[in-house]
Amino acid sequence: MTEDNHSLTTEFILIGFTDHPHMKTLLFVVFFAIYLITMMGNLGLVVLIFMERRLHTPMYIFLGNLALMDSCCSCSITPKMLQNFFSKDRMISLYECMAQFYFLCLAETADCFLLAAMAYDRYVAICHPLQYHTMMSKQLCMQMTIVAYIVGNLHSIIQVTLLLRLSFCRSHQINHFFCDVLPLYRLSCVDPYINELMIFIFSGSVQIFTITIVIISYLSILYTIFKMKSKEGRGKALSTCASHFLSISIFYGSLLSMYIRPSSVQEADKDIPIAIFYTLVIPLLNPFIYSLRNKEIINAMKRIMKRKPHNILKQISSVTN
Repeated sequence: MTEDNHSLTTEFILIGFTDHPHMKTLLFVVFFAIYLITMMGNLGLVVLIFMERRLHTPMYIFLGNLALMDSCCSCSITPKMLQNFFSKDRMISLYECMAQFYFLCLAETADCFLLAAMAYDRYVAICHPLQYHTMMSKQLCMQMTIVAYIVGNLHSIIQVTLLLRLSFCRSHQINHFFCDVLPLYRLSCVDPYINELMIFIFSGSVQIFTITIVIISYLSILYTIFKMKSKEGRGKALSTCASHFLSISIFYGSLLSMYIRPSSVQEADKDIPIAIFYTLVIPLLNPFIYSLRNKEIINAMKRIMKRKPHNILKQISSVTN
């Protein structure tokens, strides 16, 4: 019995999307396309911001790091999910499971702080344009970015450490397409109450703190926009803020409903649809939401495309040096 329990704690089977075996080819093609577009969009945005000196401003530094974290989120989940569509055993080891959740937790936590930083940056730019360079210095920008990564890593370490205290003896099948904490709690033969409490406290604190900054920033922005006399300027500002706020609403809404909703550990049927939004849809949409309607990004892309390859390599070399 001890040997069986030990084997259950070291390997799991991901059974997400197995309810529709006749659709596995279609699902593979759809998710593979999403993965390619997500990686090209986010990494392309990171390279563009890195290469174009005019984009070395707080807003685009935050945006570049957000794109990097979205790429990290996609890389931690999608390759294994795609492999499992045509894998016979769908096995994932305990350590792979912990690594997958670690990078997901890092990406999502850092995203929360980066989105809050971006909202604050827009607040300063629109509500205090004359004081922008003093209120939003590059030093403050770097400090906010570093804090996002530090908190993301600390949150991930805490959650993974708490997961390692559990032992899994009920089943070795995870009803999900990646290793998330809630499905693992359901498999635990140890009471996961402490884990549930800690994820509620830490995840709740991170999300409430950052979403409060976002809401206050955007309410202040809206107040300033409605005071504008120019209808054209008001329309452009509202259009930009609306697209940004839509992305933020989907992101925070899915995270809150996943980890903070009552009885979230018991409601397994809601895990996969909600997880699809914050692990696949948001990383796919963010590069387009923040870039396609941004004239500076579009102009930077045009300038890069007009340059000769040897000039681009020379510029990359000068930036790195």
